[in-house]
Amino acid sequence: MTVIQKHKIVIDKADKTKCLVNIIILLKIKGRKDKLIAMRFEEKTISRKRVFEGKLINLEVLDVSLPNGKIASREVVIHPGASVVIPIDEEGNLYLVRQYRKPIEKESLELPAGKLDPNEAPEICAARELKEETGLEAKSLKYVLSMHTTPGFSNEVLHVFVAKGLKKGNACADEDEFVSTEVIHINQLIKMIFSGEITDGKTITGILIAEKIYSGEIKVDGLLAE
Repeated sequence: MTVIQKHKIVIDKADKTKCLVNIIILLKIKGRKDKLIAMRFEEKTISRKRVFEGKLINLEVLDVSLPNGKIASREVVIHPGASVVIPIDEEGNLYLVRQYRKPIEKESLELPAGKLDPNEAPEICAARELKEETGLEAKSLKYVLSMHTTPGFSNEVLHVFVAKGLKKGNACADEDEFVSTEVIHINQLIKMIFSGEITDGKTITGILIAEKIYSGEIKVDGLLAE
């Protein structure tokens, strides 16, 4: 275990042999204020080539300059971004959609979500996808956070919203989407995560957020409860 204190770094003996250092340096600067300055790991783009253009994603190959001066290649999936909705009622039930996912060759239980249309605001996308996939309309739609789903090879950003004050209506999924809506209590969903029944990353994140909201640890507006 490594502990960073105000004026020094203490490394547990058990970690010394594993400490192949990404160096962190404590520097004393003007004004006698200690600043923790980490090494920069930025990779500067030298060239960029688009090798594939699709309806959902594009693929680019980049040559980059590494911090040590060497050149490396990066394959990057370009994604327009998306919104995901956590629809939760007063009893702690969540509304999810079940659909077949070809890349994993099986059905997947997921929170309502979809990609942003050109110039579309994330909150508009969230409301649209909620209505299209479940038929629900929300009296309250609150932004919680944004997350990078796979920063190792894609720039995709998911914007997460909580929907409350739910009003039922008719779903209107796209013609190539075949989905069904399921209503499941948060406690059961937690069990389904750890039993392996739910494996979708955004859905796991959303369920864990919902559990914090339902328990009162997080307010709907995203602020920590006092």
